[in-house]
Amino acid sequence: MPQEVSTPMPSFWRHPIRYLYLWVLSWARSPWSGWGLFGLAFAESSFFPIPPDVLLIALGISIPKKAFKYALICTLGSLLGAGLGYLLGWAFYEAVGQSIIGFYGLESGFARVQDLYNQNAWLALIIAGFTPIPYKVFTLAAGVCRISLPVFFLASAIGRAGRFFLVGALIYLFGARIKTFIDKYFNLLTIIFTVLFILGFIVIKWVV
Repeated sequence: MPQEVSTPMPSFWRHPIRYLYLWVLSWARSPWSGWGLFGLAFAESSFFPIPPDVLLIALGISIPKKAFKYALICTLGSLLGAGLGYLLGWAFYEAVGQSIIGFYGLESGFARVQDLYNQNAWLALIIAGFTPIPYKVFTLAAGVCRISLPVFFLASAIGRAGRFFLVGALIYLFGARIKTFIDKYFNLLTIIFTVLFILGFIVIKWVV
């Protein structure tokens, strides 16, 4: 189990972002942190709402020399999770996948993603893998649309690796300063993170 951090945990319902931030940091201090990062990246690509970037950053700034290792762990976990999302869309969409999409209220966005796949599945997957757009929507839709597995995994690898290794490179180069920046501007960063996270859902639901 992850170790507790010294800062008292706030109420999830009153301060959800702060709560999740501290919970993520508790995993960063755990001897199982690598597996925690892998599991979070795996789950986020198929059904879980919290992106793995926060834990990736927390682990990277603790040991900047291992930033690329953590980026690789994150990428591999995300790709395997994408495979699960594809399977859920391909074989279990009515039983499981549809409930996941309905939980996030993204039914109309899901239909639009299917249209995007008909236009250019390769480009849609790369963009979705690199941006804050909830990737689980694309992995589920890829299974429903029977996207070619080589295209699916190669495009996913490019998008996911590009995103996570960019974070890893910044941490490797500016690790100590990034940590200071995060500590100093935590409130601003949580606002930015929240806005990006919400915008990802809005893009899928109303724009994409």
